[in-house]
Amino acid sequence: MEIKTASRLDGIGEYYFSQKLREIESLNKEGKDILNLGIGSPDLPPHPEVIRVLQDTAAKDHVHAYQSYKGSPILRNAISQWYQKWYGVELNPDTEVLPLIGSKEGIMHICMTYLDNDDEALIPDPGYPTYSSAVKLAGGTPITYQLSEAHQWQPDLEALAQRDLSKVKLMWVNYPHMPTGQIPAADFYASLIAFAKQHNILICHDNPYSFILNDHPSSLLSVPGAKEVVLELNSLSKSANMAGWRVGMLCAAKERIDEVLRFKSNMDSGMFLPVQLAAAKALELGKDWYDEVNAIYAARREKVFELLTQLNCRFSKDQVGMFVWAAVPDSLKDGYELSDRVLYGADVFITPGGIFGEAGEKYIRVSLCGSIEKFEEAIHRIQTQL
Repeated sequence: MEIKTASRLDGIGEYYFSQKLREIESLNKEGKDILNLGIGSPDLPPHPEVIRVLQDTAAKDHVHAYQSYKGSPILRNAISQWYQKWYGVELNPDTEVLPLIGSKEGIMHICMTYLDNDDEALIPDPGYPTYSSAVKLAGGTPITYQLSEAHQWQPDLEALAQRDLSKVKLMWVNYPHMPTGQIPAADFYASLIAFAKQHNILICHDNPYSFILNDHPSSLLSVPGAKEVVLELNSLSKSANMAGWRVGMLCAAKERIDEVLRFKSNMDSGMFLPVQLAAAKALELGKDWYDEVNAIYAARREKVFELLTQLNCRFSKDQVGMFVWAAVPDSLKDGYELSDRVLYGADVFITPGGIFGEAGEKYIRVSLCGSIEKFEEAIHRIQTQL
């Protein structure tokens, strides 16, 4: 019997890393030992106190029921205090904060909440592929805006303003930027807010990397008047090493939170309470925690710089976040060619920049989620096998 899939899946392929992990698994079964330097899944554990709260709370009898669709007041208060402490942003925990089962689901929730079939959404190129697929799944049309190294990987708002934006309802932005590691210029956020108000566009800011190798974490919501046009997603996946715990948040004006909740409340029945309470503990961690994590990432980044130098790639040492973005040598067609050469020649996987859009085709991205020994082994293989 043949059942046709829904038309909404037309043009939606399997996520690149899902396919690549299967290929790597197959190569390993053939006797290879592939070093995966591609995926940004933190390999470090959460703080011991965070784990303790999960363990202690999960052992109690009264914590296993369905939870509020809006999340525990304890977690919402912790998110509000975290935003005030680190970003200088005031949020009403009762009305302007919505915990999420990972911020990735928030991308889909926002698209499903606001996009109809005739609507368009601006998507960065290069950028996180899920922005485009979520827009398509919601029935909208993704319209890319190209970022370039020459423009500091920021959108040219003046050029965008010359385009027909009459059908654009959402604009996805992401700073610190993934995959390039770019932090925004000092005046960019204010210019972006002004652009959004002028063109009646909601800005969706995806902000999971602000604490990684970044001395000045920032929020788009810190700009005066931002709540009128901004929905900001954030996450504990990177900042607290809790990727598998699936804890994220949406922060926005009450009206926006209520609108997204109309969709989200039909999709899940709340987050496991012990996870929420452990997340609240993670949000209480001080500067010492972030400094300790970043010291590890900084040492790893130096090794990645060595690896990229060995590959004759060009890169900036000023990037932040948990990846390093680098231009491939001019002698190569694109990042796919270098990625395949390293994978099949040295048993090391590096992400080709083209998966993030056409503007990333001449680049590669290396994850910092691996031990010093892993990076040293990768350098050794590249030196001796390529």
